[in-house]
Amino acid sequence: MQPHEWQLQSAKARFSELFELARTVGPQRVTRRGKDSVMVISTEEYERLSMRRRPTTTLYELIASSPLKGLDLDLERSQDVGRDVEL
Repeated sequence: MQPHEWQLQSAKARFSELFELARTVGPQRVTRRGKDSVMVISTEEYERLSMRRRPTTTLYELIASSPLKGLDLDLERSQDVGRDVEL
């Protein structure tokens, strides 16, 4: 669904209508000087979009369930003593 587009001036003057359309019809785009500025969306739409990005597991759970768990890795770093630089 294509969002309805509002110029900022019109959005301010008809905010109640903008608000209601965002809740019932869908996202409403507000432009300023002809350029996209903001989208007005319902709380339900915001939460739906936000939940999609949240991981379903914690980092700890992800590492704990890794197929590499228990693998004997050498994680020691050699000591870097640097190098001589002529100034």
